[in-house]
Amino acid sequence: MTSLELRQKFLEFFASKGHKVIPSASLVPANDPTVLFTTAGMHPLVPYLLGEEHHAGKRLVSAQKCIRTGDIEEVGDDTHLTFFEMLGNWSLGDYFKSEAIGWSYEFLTDKNWLGLPTAKLAVTCFADDKDASQDNESAELWQSLGIPKERIAFLGKADNWWGPAGLTGPCGPDTEMFYWTGSEPAPMVFDPADKRWFEIWNDVFMQYNKTAEGKYEPLQQKNVDTGMGLERTLVALNGLKSVYETDIFSPILDRIHHLSGKNYLDYPKEFRIIADHIKAAVFIIIDGVVPSNLGRGYVLRRLIRRAVRYGKRIGFPSHFTALIAEAVIDIYKNIYPELDNNRDLIVEELVVEEMKFDRTINRGQAEFDKKYRIITQWESDKKPSSDTGWVLPGYVAFDLFSTYGFPIELTVEMAREKGMSVDIKGFAKEMTKHQELSRTASAGTFKGGLADHTDEVVRLHTATHLMNAALRQVLGENVWQKGSNITKERTRFDFTHSEKMTDEQKSKVEELVNSWIGRDLTVKKEIMPLAEAKQLNAIGVFGEKYAETVSVYTVMDPKNGEVISREFCGGPHVEHTGVIGQFKILKEEAVAAGIRRIKAAVS
Repeated sequence: MTSLELRQKFLEFFASKGHKVIPSASLVPANDPTVLFTTAGMHPLVPYLLGEEHHAGKRLVSAQKCIRTGDIEEVGDDTHLTFFEMLGNWSLGDYFKSEAIGWSYEFLTDKNWLGLPTAKLAVTCFADDKDASQDNESAELWQSLGIPKERIAFLGKADNWWGPAGLTGPCGPDTEMFYWTGSEPAPMVFDPADKRWFEIWNDVFMQYNKTAEGKYEPLQQKNVDTGMGLERTLVALNGLKSVYETDIFSPILDRIHHLSGKNYLDYPKEFRIIADHIKAAVFIIIDGVVPSNLGRGYVLRRLIRRAVRYGKRIGFPSHFTALIAEAVIDIYKNIYPELDNNRDLIVEELVVEEMKFDRTINRGQAEFDKKYRIITQWESDKKPSSDTGWVLPGYVAFDLFSTYGFPIELTVEMAREKGMSVDIKGFAKEMTKHQELSRTASAGTFKGGLADHTDEVVRLHTATHLMNAALRQVLGENVWQKGSNITKERTRFDFTHSEKMTDEQKSKVEELVNSWIGRDLTVKKEIMPLAEAKQLNAIGVFGEKYAETVSVYTVMDPKNGEVISREFCGGPHVEHTGVIGQFKILKEEAVAAGIRRIKAAVS
């Protein structure tokens, strides 16, 4: 079965069960300030899992783009990926365990769909702990469908509990489905530790909301959230050994082979990491992220540079990432047409970053040599810092990494060539400190993100819409939103513009926003077809894909019908602008090439 067939079958099956097909949301989360990227299909739906009404109804299904970097060091084995697609269906306070499990079984085993033999299936369910009781109900439902008791295992929270995707939010026990991939018949007794049992799907029963204090409070609205990894399921369905053997990787690996002149079997890890990282980079770039030293930009930069590093291992010439990206675009262009439509943008970002990394390698090499001389020549009267020779301190290796972008693998290799070792534990300690600071700094760096729904945040949210309208009026319609983050203290808004704003332009924006606030304009929410919203010239986040039915907020003068702002938005907003307060721009600065950032507040 091809990836196209599996994706389509999943969507068609749940559409036949009354689910509305919704498009993949951006990889940049709109509703969770605690993570950098969308890591699961539930991410874009958090407000609706907490009770907000979704315009498409209570039953939803999608194929969601996801990025996970927590296990980046394992990428290159048979199963781990940075970018992947998650097939998922949701019940927002509608059906629960019985229907979810019944439909999962039907989709897996019915010959009209996947047609997998029941004899090759096993499941896990949640075992009790201090927060929740054992999920006997799910186990009994599986048994009623034909899964033997011996094929059902109960596991704890580490294995059978999902969410929240960030630090807080909806979560609950899950039941996971496994498929036997061994060459011999599946054993009657299911052992989850046996790697021949391959996890392909899970159904999450969201019954709780995890608070900032770590408490699990029952949700008033019980939900179902399921996740079937597209790539992993293709492995099981086609009897493959690795996700890299699927039709959404083989063309990329072929391109690497033809460009490098090397064979995949001789360099499997290098081929896989290059393919995975460039694919992830392509999808991150198309969602508005550019390489930088902070947050998402730092993740993107690391992926590109890591791919370049492994490319150099197999002898790639310079500027190869863009050529491999072309293969990625060709695979997905019919599913995600925005890739093909922005091919030049993707290529440009990759070429520029690869050129920067080439310069980084040269600077890092010089800095390494300097550190080496300090440790050895300048202290030649001292004994080596270990019995096995000189050791490059961990903080020095981290400085090479953080200041010069020098990969730790390269530092280790160069040290080894000079008869030195590297204090890896010390480097890891410095890296942990850095990651903790990054997580703290990035809490709240998400597109369209509201820290909460308090009065202060809601007032700033509406003020941000007014500021967007004012920017387009003052600077021109080349201004498009690239991201925002709103807390009680301030709004932060990223937008496309090539030049620094003048003081006159900033004053004009402030005057316009405050004049609209002073007129006490009406703020109206409407649910309408996407085509109708476009006819009304509603604007949204540049590059964002929207569902067929959308939520639109309009700021207008009720006296004469003048429209000040009309945007695609999930809300919430004030009902009239007079309650917002006095608007003030605090700072305007550059974020990246062609991207500016404004921080503003209301009082």
